[in-house]
Amino acid sequence: MELTLHNGSLERNITLARGMGWGLVGGLASTLVMDLVLLGALSAAGLPALTCFSIVGNTVTRFFSILGIEVAGGVPLGVTTHYLIGPLIGAIFGTVVVQVKALRVDTLKKSIVFAVLYVEILAQPILATTPILLKMTAAETLQWFGFSFVMHFLMAVVLGAVVSYGLRLAVSVKHQ
Repeated sequence: MELTLHNGSLERNITLARGMGWGLVGGLASTLVMDLVLLGALSAAGLPALTCFSIVGNTVTRFFSILGIEVAGGVPLGVTTHYLIGPLIGAIFGTVVVQVKALRVDTLKKSIVFAVLYVEILAQPILATTPILLKMTAAETLQWFGFSFVMHFLMAVVLGAVVSYGLRLAVSVKHQ
């Protein structure tokens, strides 16, 4: 028994679930790759490997303190935040590319280009909170944005590749 209705809601729901699922997988994989490269780069530079997680955790702590909520910051909160936001960003990306016809990622190149634009634009307001809330100097802010741009670029390439592969795989299985 086949459960697809052409142009029906069941087919749209399956497509939506595939997009969201592959986006979630891509978001998790790309966050993991970004973090592994980040840990290696910081270690190679002679800096504490968990510096970025500490900065993210302290930013979240400062944000919540403004709201009157006490939260312990540091590395654990930074890791938790990274691994909540990364897959969420991926799931949204996957959902958008299957729902908006003009953004369909029918080639690997198109998927990666769209993912880079999406991640870099979406990341800017989030990244801007850190220098503001932690009162970074101009030099620290430039370093923060520069390093973050490179890491998020890498994340976006992996996200675009995983979603492209996953959605093309789903289409080829569907046609078999």
